[in-house]
Order: sequence, then C-alpha cells, then structure tokens
Amino acid sequence: MPKTRQASSRPPAPHPTTPTGAGRLPNGYRLDTHFHDDGQLVYAAAGAVATTTERGTWVAPANRATWTPPGFEHSHRFYGETDVRLLTIPAGLCDTLPARPSVFTVNPLLREALLALTGRAEARPGAFGRLLAVVIDEVAETPEQSLHLPEPADDRLRAVTDLLHADPGRAATLTELGRAAGAGERTLSRLFHTELGMSFHRWRTILRIHHALVHLTAGRSVTDTATECGWSNPSSFIDAFTEVVGQTPGRYQAELRGHVK
Repeated sequence: MPKTRQASSRPPAPHPTTPTGAGRLPNGYRLDTHFHDDGQLVYAAAGAVATTTERGTWVAPANRATWTPPGFEHSHRFYGETDVRLLTIPAGLCDTLPARPSVFTVNPLLREALLALTGRAEARPGAFGRLLAVVIDEVAETPEQSLHLPEPADDRLRAVTDLLHADPGRAATLTELGRAAGAGERTLSRLFHTELGMSFHRWRTILRIHHALVHLTAGRSVTDTATECGWSNPSSFIDAFTEVVGQTPGRYQAELRGHVK
C-alpha cells in the first residue's frame, strides 16, 4: 500500500459541506487532505479505504468503517474497485462519538442502515433522521476495531519507518534498519514505545497487515499475499492477520465476495 502521508506547502482545503452519498471509485483513487465542519463515516461496501491524519493511517476493509470527527484534517485512499459510502454526521450529533479518528466494525444492522442512507431517496419525511439516529447509536455502542498505524515525528524514527513503507516485506532487523538510518537499536526501540505506543515488531506487523488487506481486496491469494508482505509462511501470516483483523484472510475474502453487489 503506498504511503498517503506527503509534504505540502498548501493548507488543507475546507469542504463547505460534508459529502454524503455513494459512488464507485477505481483502485488507488485518492482524495487529498481536507477537513469538514461535520463528522463523517466512510464505509467501503466493497474494496477498502485508508484514512490518513497527522496521527497516522487507519485502514477499513469491507467489514469496517472509518470515523473522522469534525475539524480533523484528513485524506482518503481507496483500494480495489471501491463501492464507497459517505455519511455526514452533523456536528451537533457527534457528542456520543469518539473525539478522534477511529475504525468500527460494521455489523449487519449498521451496514444496512449505511446502505439505505447513502443509496436511496428518502421514502417518508423524517425517515432518514430516524435511521441516522440508529447509525449513531450503533457506532457509539460498537467497540473500536482500529487498524491504526501511527506515524512518528522524530526524524530518526521516521527514517526507519520510511524504509519499511518503501518495502514492507523487508526482513531487516531493527539493528540493521538503524544502521541504514544512522540511529542505534536501543534508541529506536525506546522511540517506538514512547512515541508510537508499540514495539517495532508490532508496528511492522500492522504495516504489513495494511498491505495485506490491499492485496487480498485486489484478489491476491493468501499464499502470494503472505510472501509479498514479508511472512515466511502462510501459517504465520494467517495467525497474525487473524489476531489483528479478527478473522482469517480466507474469511475476509469470502465476505468481500458476499458484499459485492
């Protein structure tokens, strides 16, 4: 998965209204950095979406949705042929939702409500308002399932994460990466914990899972995905994917096929 973080001298563009609706987007489509006055749920009914803020990147496959609160600068990138659903949550209704970007599991009730709100005309006055209340209740009560990859501010740590972004399957140790980046292994290990809140191994695993989700969404086999993303064998990949995502790669692909309309 290409990095979505990029330097720019231009300020993010405000969107006067937060988009709501549905559309088909090609693989790799990107929405550049912007912000909304309202909150927004982004759901890929097919495909996957990566949402990036200054705090890092969140990935939502077709069984999850990303939440961006009002005022957060963010960008999106879409993977696979994506059936994207954008739903505005008015700022005045966001009090019960997280004050930071998040990812939530989309259960059957939430999925159908999102599809209805973004894919058809309102049948009766007030119907969408009642359905929106259901969405907010469901999201507020759903535990976060965050595939969050934090990004560093420290230049030494960023030099290492840049190397891994460029080649997620790279088998180098932290000591070897440190030599290439001009930093010591102990210093880097401490920085991973203090700045990113996780170990080097965990950060690289999440990075690889991000890439694996993109490959699986594009129809790659589990074996090929495991090899390309740096696992020594499919079994270790399946174990890591299941621990992070909550289901096996095969189950994830089966659900993707079931969601394509």
